[in-house]
Amino acid sequence: MEKAPYCKKYPNLFSPITLGNTVFRNRIFGSPTGPHYLSSEGFPLSETIAYYERKAVGGAASVCIGDCSVDSVNGRTFSSHVPLDNPRSRPALNLLSSAISRHGAIASIELQHGGSHSKGSQQDGNQVYGVVEQVDDSGNLILPMTEEIIEKTIKKFADAAAWAKSCGFGMVTVHGGHGWLISQFVSPIHNKRTDRWGGSVENRCRLPVAILDAIRKAVGPGFPIEIRISGSECHQGGYDIDEGIAIAKQLDGHADLIHVSAGDHEVWEVFTVTHPSMFLPDGVNVKYAAEVKKHIKKSAVATVGALSDPGMMEEIIASGKADVVELARALFADPDLPLKARTGRENEINKCMRCLACFSSLMTRGQYLCAINPEIGHEFENKWPVQTKFKKKILVAGGGIGGMQAALTAAEHGHEVVLCEKTGALGGALRCEDNVPFKKHLAEYLERQAAAVSRTSIDVRLNTEVTPEVAAEISPDVIIAALGARPVKPKIAGIDGDNVFSAEEIYYDPEKAGKRVVILGGGLVGTELGIYLAMMDRKVTVVEMLPELNDGGNRLQGLSIRLEIERLGIDVHLGTRALELTEKGVLCEKICKSDTDEPEQTFIEADTIIYAVGQRPLREEADSLRCYAPEFYQIGDCLTPANITEATKAAYYITRDIGRY
Repeated sequence: MEKAPYCKKYPNLFSPITLGNTVFRNRIFGSPTGPHYLSSEGFPLSETIAYYERKAVGGAASVCIGDCSVDSVNGRTFSSHVPLDNPRSRPALNLLSSAISRHGAIASIELQHGGSHSKGSQQDGNQVYGVVEQVDDSGNLILPMTEEIIEKTIKKFADAAAWAKSCGFGMVTVHGGHGWLISQFVSPIHNKRTDRWGGSVENRCRLPVAILDAIRKAVGPGFPIEIRISGSECHQGGYDIDEGIAIAKQLDGHADLIHVSAGDHEVWEVFTVTHPSMFLPDGVNVKYAAEVKKHIKKSAVATVGALSDPGMMEEIIASGKADVVELARALFADPDLPLKARTGRENEINKCMRCLACFSSLMTRGQYLCAINPEIGHEFENKWPVQTKFKKKILVAGGGIGGMQAALTAAEHGHEVVLCEKTGALGGALRCEDNVPFKKHLAEYLERQAAAVSRTSIDVRLNTEVTPEVAAEISPDVIIAALGARPVKPKIAGIDGDNVFSAEEIYYDPEKAGKRVVILGGGLVGTELGIYLAMMDRKVTVVEMLPELNDGGNRLQGLSIRLEIERLGIDVHLGTRALELTEKGVLCEKICKSDTDEPEQTFIEADTIIYAVGQRPLREEADSLRCYAPEFYQIGDCLTPANITEATKAAYYITRDIGRY
């Protein structure tokens, strides 16, 4: 029998899969992600519920609530986790599971215990237990789990699973990877016990097997159980894929689905492998699931990490590398990815750029944000469409990231939109990075936004700079100035030399860069350009005045950059200023830390010198338009130099509310 039309392109990806007695509508699962809005007691709020519900609306087969504590007294990893051992959580959990399941997705919940890394419990002054006795980095004594505590912990997992089922969840996921309690037991590196819980792989896996079997008894036959493991811990002191396979074989048949991730969150450098950075290939961690899959006889296998292309996902399922693909950041960037792929709109999918802004924002703000999805973190307020009472004529000055988003949002709300861009193409200054390999998803996003603009009635005027005269001629009701910024040219002797260029010039034409390159400025622009040139076999040196590289507030992107700098052998001079630029290189001086220090000068030889020392907002140009419309807004770099996340968010929300009142 011929497949239905909407299953032809990705027949395996959109084929149902049965786990236990439950049929999942496709092979795309929402990977466990922790909640970012909780009450003071750790219960989901309306904002939490809307965040997970949005993934179900977008077509995922399962949506998993991550990082839920089975033991909030002794095993809580962070300061705000859903406490599954608190009976007062029932009303909120019932609402959450219902919000997911009513859209056809299976609601799952991740059962977690931090073991020796239960920082939240330590903050509460409670004793923390691990696989062995140790003193952690903060000087806290971690006691080894006794037989009694182990049995109590097994029961905690089983009780949490039964509780989740009673609250309407259709599956549970046991977190057995990333360095948490179960991972500590199964790891031959961490587990040095000499009793029945340590030694052989069978003994080391005794805890997860006992937990899974206790959960099965608690939830009954047919209820889907998933366990998440690290196929490899991906660092020198951790276990490799061979050990990961041995662990998975012990778990085979005890869980319906073995979810093969990678890494160890307690080794900071590995975070950008567990959650692959833009410098790693798409689907970089699929190889671990594929190897595990070869040795598993009873359980299904899931893969996760750097997956956003439905064609790649289809190949993974079709070739037997995995039975399920799990997506986290891909559904941040576009929760409608499954629906778009199924309905032939894959060219409209906003693919995750892996810039790590989402997790960095969670760490610094306690809230997920996304560089290309302004709705994430605000799903609750976006559940209901904004009523636009007054349709207006809107002039958007500037066709970069912010300008395109503003124009699209305005058109979506029925306004008449004129979008002017002074260059010959939409995309703005970021177009200079189109050919950078690790920025390919950014280039694709700019193309998709430009294509989206072309599908609307927006009046696009390229090669048109918005001057007061142009604004007066258009006579809009609203002007949105998204003019961007201009690179700052530092006042240094020799800055006008023939071998001195801006970062933007070199991005457009990297062949201008000689064999030896010095980059002035250790922010994201300078360091990412340095990585790009080092990949092209240039000898790169970065000179930064501050005592550390500037990650622009994106802590995790900064981490991934530092790892690439180390891997590529890029020289970095911190706390150093450039005094003079010559045709032979840069004369630098170490910035003195005190008045008694002697200035230390050094000369760095270079064929090419590049400056990347910041941006000057085009405020005067924007301000000249202020009085040419009843309403005027500035967004993006022309207001203050901003990142893509802030530009997208400001453009969306400012424009969304135009004409409401």
